[in-house]
Amino acid sequence: MAEPQPASSGLTDEAALSCCSDADPSTKDFLLQQTMLRIKDPKKSLDFYTRVLGMTLSYTPLTVIPRTKSKIQFPSHNWGTEDDETQSYHSGNSDPRGFGHIGIAVPDVHGACKRFEELGVKFVKKPDAGKMKGLAFIQDPDGYWIEILNPNKMATIM
Repeated sequence: MAEPQPASSGLTDEAALSCCSDADPSTKDFLLQQTMLRIKDPKKSLDFYTRVLGMTLSYTPLTVIPRTKSKIQFPSHNWGTEDDETQSYHSGNSDPRGFGHIGIAVPDVHGACKRFEELGVKFVKKPDAGKMKGLAFIQDPDGYWIEILNPNKMATIM
């Protein structure tokens, strides 16, 4: 077990472990399947997530999805907000804090960040800044933080 952390950082490792329970066997196939981000302008968000992060928009017509199959959607857009200059959503990264960020695994953090800079992406933290080197945080059009990391190099970061 890791050494206990100072109280100022929240729970010690020991205290955190004492709050956890063994998984019930009935939950063995449970997994975190989705998250939902509220967006203001679908055109900006779709451009960012496809062009900047390389994601693919997929769509299955509701008529094709069996009634018994769960339906999900991402991102969530309330029509009309893209034209309302006063509309915004709280990203959770300023007071009052809440949602933190999503993470995107990339094979080369520095290479990805060079590309993000060329595309004019807003950075919260660049890979060589701060205490934790080798990972970055960028922002999407709605201000949500996105961690850019190489999971194969996490041991050297921590």
